[in-house]
Amino acid sequence: MSFHINMSLMHPGQVRTAWRLPERDPLAWIDVERYRRLARIAERARIHAVFLGDSPGLGTGIASHPEAGLEPTVLFSTLLAGTEGLGAIATASSTYNEPYNIARRFLALDHVTGGRAAFNVVTTFAPAAAAAFGFDGNPTTADRYRRADEFLRVVLGLWDGWDDGAIVGDRERGVFADLERIHHVAHTGEALRVRGALSVPPSPQRRPVLVQAGGSPGGLAIGARWADVIFTAGQDLREAADFRRDTKERAAAYGRDPSQIVTSLGVVVVVESTEREARARQEALVESIDLPAAVLGVAEQLGLEPDRIDADTLLTPELLASATRPPASAGFHRSTVGLVTSSRVTVRELIARSGGGGGHRVIAGTPESIADDLQRWHAAGAADGFTVMPADTGVDFEHFAEQVVPVLQERRAFQREYRGATLRENLGLDALVPGADRFRAAQPELAPAL
Repeated sequence: MSFHINMSLMHPGQVRTAWRLPERDPLAWIDVERYRRLARIAERARIHAVFLGDSPGLGTGIASHPEAGLEPTVLFSTLLAGTEGLGAIATASSTYNEPYNIARRFLALDHVTGGRAAFNVVTTFAPAAAAAFGFDGNPTTADRYRRADEFLRVVLGLWDGWDDGAIVGDRERGVFADLERIHHVAHTGEALRVRGALSVPPSPQRRPVLVQAGGSPGGLAIGARWADVIFTAGQDLREAADFRRDTKERAAAYGRDPSQIVTSLGVVVVVESTEREARARQEALVESIDLPAAVLGVAEQLGLEPDRIDADTLLTPELLASATRPPASAGFHRSTVGLVTSSRVTVRELIARSGGGGGHRVIAGTPESIADDLQRWHAAGAADGFTVMPADTGVDFEHFAEQVVPVLQERRAFQREYRGATLRENLGLDALVPGADRFRAAQPELAPAL
C-alpha cells in the first residue's frame, strides 16, 4: 500500500549547522535558483509536495545558523511555475497575521499553482516575533490557540464565500457577477472582527489544503476540527501509532470522516550508498552542532530549567514530568516521552537522534534500509505518509528523491505518477462539494454581499 511523501526545502537542512561542512554555500537559504532546482528534482520523483516552515521576526539564532528565510508563498509562486503535479505547503502564523490577508494570499497561491497549495497554520511563540509586531510579550498558549481557532473559522468562511455560478459573464445584460452568490463573512469574536468577501472565486480544489502541527491540547483540538493534514513528530513507533489513532478519533468526535484527516510524520534522513558512509556523515553533521546551545534548546523544548540538565543527563519520564514550565513544543515533548519510556536516552543522544534537537527521528542509511524503515512504520499504522526533512539539504534532498524514491516505487509503496491535478486529489482527500462542505456549519455567519 502506498503512502504520501512531502519534502522540506529548508536550508541548510534539519541540522541547522550543516552550512559549516566543507563545500557548503552559506547563502543557499536565499538562493532562489537552488530552490528551483530542488523543486524540479521533487517533481521528477513525483513527490506530493515541497514544504517550507516559517517564523516572523529575527531571533538570536542567526548568529550561528540561518533562521527563517524567504517568505514561503512568494517563493512557491515562482518555484511551482513550470511544474504540473508538485504541491506546495507554505507556513504562516495565525498569531501575527490577519485572517483576511492570509485567506487572500493563499487562495491566490492556489490559483497560481492550479490547485496545488496548502496552508500550514502555526501559532508563534517567539519574543522576536512579538517585538517585531509591536507587542510587549507573547500571548499565552491558551490565547494563541483560541485566536487560531477563531482565525481558521474566518479563513475558511472567506474561502467558502463564493457559490458556484457566481461569475455570470453576461455580455448582453452587462452582468459580470451575481452578488447573491457572493457572501460576506460577518464575524465579531473574542480576538477578531472581520466583515468582507474575497475578491476571487474558489480555486480548482476549492480551497488550499489545511495543514496543522501543534501538539498541545489546543493544537490537537484545532487539528482534529479543521485540518486535512496533521504534521507530527514521533521517536517511538507505538507512540506514533497511538497519536495517529487518537487524531482520527478526535476528528470523528467532531463529526468528520476519519479517512479525511491524514498524518504526515516528520523524519530526518541521511542517505548514502553504504551504512558506513551514512554513519560517517551523520557523525560529521552531529559534530557541527553547537552542543551547549543544543542542550539549552532541549531544555526549553521540554520545559526544563537549563541548570537541571547537561549533555549527559539521562532523560526519564519522571524528569520530564517534573518540568516547572510548559514545554515550548508539546509535540517534541510528547515524542520524547514516548522515546524515553521505551529506551535509555541521554540529552546528547537525543540531540543526535533528532537532528540537533528538533524532535524528529533521524534515519541514516542506504536507500534500501531507509525504504525498509518507512514501509515498516507505515505498515504499523504510525503514519499515513511522511514529511522528509533532509539532514543536509545540499546532499540528502537529491539522494532521497533519486535513490530512495525509486526503491519505494519498485516496491509499489510510492506513486510513479500523480493521481490528479490538485494537491487534494494527490493526497487522497475527497473533492470539496459546494453546499455539502464539512466546515460550513461551524464557520462565521455568511451574509450576501452588499
